[in-house]
Amino acid sequence: MDHLSGMDASFLHLETPESPMHVGSLQLVDLPLGYEGDFAEDAKKYLSGRLHLASVFVRKLAMMPFDLANPVWVDDGDLDLDHHIRHVIMPRPGTMAQLERLVGRLHSTLLDRSRPLWEMYIIEGLQSGQVALYSKMHHAAIDGQAGVAVAKALFDISETPAPVKAPRVTRRADSSQLGMAELATAALSNAVQQYVKLIRSIPATAKAITNVLMPVSEGTGQRTFELPKSLRTAPRTPLNVSITNQRSFAARSVPLAEVKQMSKASGTSLNDIVLAICAGALKRYLADYGCRPAKPLIAGVPVSLRSEGNTDFNNQVSVMLVSLATDIADPLERLAAIHESSSEGKKLTGNVKAAIPTDFPSLGVPSLMSGLASLYGRSGLADKLPPAANVAISNVPGPSFALYFAGAKVAAYFPVSIPGHGLALNMTVQSYNGALEFGLTACRRAVPDVADLGDYVVAEHRKLFDLIVGNVAQAAPAAAPVAAAVPEAPAKKRAPKVTAKKKPIAKAARVAAPKAPRKTAASKRAAAVS
Repeated sequence: MDHLSGMDASFLHLETPESPMHVGSLQLVDLPLGYEGDFAEDAKKYLSGRLHLASVFVRKLAMMPFDLANPVWVDDGDLDLDHHIRHVIMPRPGTMAQLERLVGRLHSTLLDRSRPLWEMYIIEGLQSGQVALYSKMHHAAIDGQAGVAVAKALFDISETPAPVKAPRVTRRADSSQLGMAELATAALSNAVQQYVKLIRSIPATAKAITNVLMPVSEGTGQRTFELPKSLRTAPRTPLNVSITNQRSFAARSVPLAEVKQMSKASGTSLNDIVLAICAGALKRYLADYGCRPAKPLIAGVPVSLRSEGNTDFNNQVSVMLVSLATDIADPLERLAAIHESSSEGKKLTGNVKAAIPTDFPSLGVPSLMSGLASLYGRSGLADKLPPAANVAISNVPGPSFALYFAGAKVAAYFPVSIPGHGLALNMTVQSYNGALEFGLTACRRAVPDVADLGDYVVAEHRKLFDLIVGNVAQAAPAAAPVAAAVPEAPAKKRAPKVTAKKKPIAKAARVAAPKAPRKTAASKRAAAVS
């Protein structure tokens, strides 16, 4: 039996009707030129021959007696494809906005725990002539990095699918064949192993906590008590409330090459640019509702704990807190502050990464965690307690080349993720084939106009690109004309090299920037309107 780790099982135990714990994706595919077949049936046939490539599609949960311990994964010997693969035809006119609303509704419903924890919808009727694929899988079985591995099982790299070797025929054990005594014995044995792991990890955990709370001073070489800067509460906003089970969704795309160009020109990481784009969009969106917090918004950013090359279908992730510097008006200075905060968060995560447990004892945990999750959601505590973060922002690297599904080319690949109580908005980004795809998933009551936020994301990307790349281009000297009649032309002076250390953006982007005019009352009113 394959036991769920403590981290995987926590996504099951924390799930409530208001907080489904599944992640998803939305693809837009271009049908082959001249295609006249039944794509829904062709897709089902295509999928049926590939599901065995990823265990998440063919295994289900076997629950422990009285939920005393974490469940185990068992093979499903009677997979019902008609339940998991569904066909939907959109009403006319089939706009992208209609598709986003449909995805929000489909993402609102819980998965059936008596079956393998996934569903896929083949959606036709789009006015673009494309077909949409929406799929969702429980987070207990998959995280962002493992999701990329699942994509490799579902998609191909050419229009003509490569032959897939049929699965080896083996005798599968059904969960109904597992007796209570067998399950209880397995739970006890697994609990003993978990306690052994926990005891062995105590020295590393203690060392990590000491390094974080009592770092070595560079001046004296002595350890002094110091709380990390990232351990601060976030301001309260309309995003930090108890949520319902209804979802809203928006999908937007920006050129990946432009984001990389900004990263290179500013001396920051691609993830810093993503955070800065989201920060600007959130600042503008909240201002629409008169919310202008004096303190900076805080983002909860997932951090992978995986070793290089690890594609196991489980969760190996932690979270770091990064300031979005929304209290800073200037976008370039804001990016510099985000870069600094992100660097501090990475340093802190690196110090404790080895000590963060992905598995821990589970006897009695399921009932306790489920009860606490239900209490937290229905008591309204999320509306009263100070939030640790205002928004979840995740950046998942995806394939840099085109993918194909049942012979159709995947034109866009948007992530769909999980909001939660006190964290009503999740902004997940995935790179795909030259684009950076934003998937904004939110509680519909808290963020009913998530499409506006999506438009602000695109606008902030353009603004930041013009500020960074445009100003750097202005800083470059014009090419000197060639003077053939002058035998000894003076040597050209080399342009000063733009370097970036602690605050690279504000320095690099202002090399040739004109001085800003003094603000008048009229200009302030115009800025407030914009």
